[in-house]
Amino acid sequence: MRAYGVYEAKTKLADLIKRAQQGERITITNRGAPVADLVPSVSSSVQQTRDAIAAIKSARTGKITQAEFVEMRTKGRR
Repeated sequence: MRAYGVYEAKTKLADLIKRAQQGERITITNRGAPVADLVPSVSSSVQQTRDAIAAIKSARTGKITQAEFVEMRTKGRR
């Protein structure tokens, strides 16, 4: 994680956004004090995967068939 002052962040915003898209977390400071974080956004595909994992975990308490498991796994990869 790297920190940038407000002025520097303003002048390099496009570059900082590209870096955030690549997974980097960036802190913006004002006079040395952290005031904001630029973090990668959770995309819809990542959220769908998390939802599928949650469904699989909740299904663990009961018995599921191999076919049901494969269907859940495939759904999580979409």
